[in-house]
Amino acid sequence: MRVAIIGATSALAHETAKSFASDGADFFLVGRSSEKLAVVAADLKVRGAKAIETYTLDLNQLEHHDEMLQQAIATLGGLDVLLIAHGTLGDQRASELSVAETLQELNTNALSVISLLTLSANYFEQQKRGCIAVISSVAGDRGRQTNYVYGTAKAAVSTFLQGLRNRLSKSGVSVITIKPGSVATPMTAHMKQGLLFAKPEAVGKDIYEAIKKRKDVAYVPGYWRVVMLVIKSIPESIFKRLSL
Repeated sequence: MRVAIIGATSALAHETAKSFASDGADFFLVGRSSEKLAVVAADLKVRGAKAIETYTLDLNQLEHHDEMLQQAIATLGGLDVLLIAHGTLGDQRASELSVAETLQELNTNALSVISLLTLSANYFEQQKRGCIAVISSVAGDRGRQTNYVYGTAKAAVSTFLQGLRNRLSKSGVSVITIKPGSVATPMTAHMKQGLLFAKPEAVGKDIYEAIKKRKDVAYVPGYWRVVMLVIKSIPESIFKRLSL
């Protein structure tokens, strides 16, 4: 299996890749840090990956997306799975005080993802098979005062994926929206970690299974589907008084 992972040095991407490595997959790994990519690549090689190519790119440089994707296709001889896993959990308060900060978060978490999806969708549609999986978030299910800039970006991605799934299903291509809840990763290390926080190892395996089973939408861990159903059902008149 030929797997391209965008944002390959993130904890969830790495944990997901471990399962694909055990299957003997070939990888094209993309990230900002060549040093971190080398560490991930070495780990996956030990775990059974057949071939690994790395590509260093700041994914906010949208003008380089097409070149990168073409390189992935050429290197692997085609793509079976594309996992888009990059993103940042920005400072909500900083975004509230700065238009530039808000736009930067939206660019990283929404526009760069939509750029990659637009380009890769055309490839997979022509190929008439394969899987596009994107790590969105439960934060996009309902706007909350503590992270609504991040949530806005994830909501945009989830809606885009929904439309793309509708379009590409006619070509035999799977489009998977992955919605993690709170996960104990370096990105959330500054947060108080309660009972709902999951371990990245377990979430990575859930993401792998969702891709293998070609699910449409996967809440990981699965209990977040129920949690978000409850949160979404709260009337706005009550919800706006809550500190969530």
